[in-house]
Amino acid sequence: MSERVNFSSGAIWEDIVGYSRAVRIGNLIEVSGTTSVNDDEIIGEGDPYKQTTEVINKIKHVLESAGSSLKDVIRVRIYVVNIKDWEKIGNAFSKYFKSIKPAATLIEVNSLIKPGLLVEIEASAVIQDKA
Repeated sequence: MSERVNFSSGAIWEDIVGYSRAVRIGNLIEVSGTTSVNDDEIIGEGDPYKQTTEVINKIKHVLESAGSSLKDVIRVRIYVVNIKDWEKIGNAFSKYFKSIKPAATLIEVNSLIKPGLLVEIEASAVIQDKA
């Protein structure tokens, strides 16, 4: 059985709700829904492109902390409050994933945890054996 390792972002919500930014078991890493909030401030408020970029950079950071990278991402779910922002979000997303091409879903939701948030992304990564 592989050891479970939890990774924290330091967000206050992690202890209040009881979750981790990411969990790694063996070669599988699951990254929780991630937004562009830092220290209770929204990075890129009103800008879906900038929020998407910020979120992906946060995901990249936690994956690297877990011994992985964006190239290991096999699945993403993107939650948006306005489906009409899909092109801006897609343009930001393609900066990172155009050649990786993970399975992806874009879902419109009524709202996210904090007013002003436009995008939340969760990711799954599998570290490939180096054979």
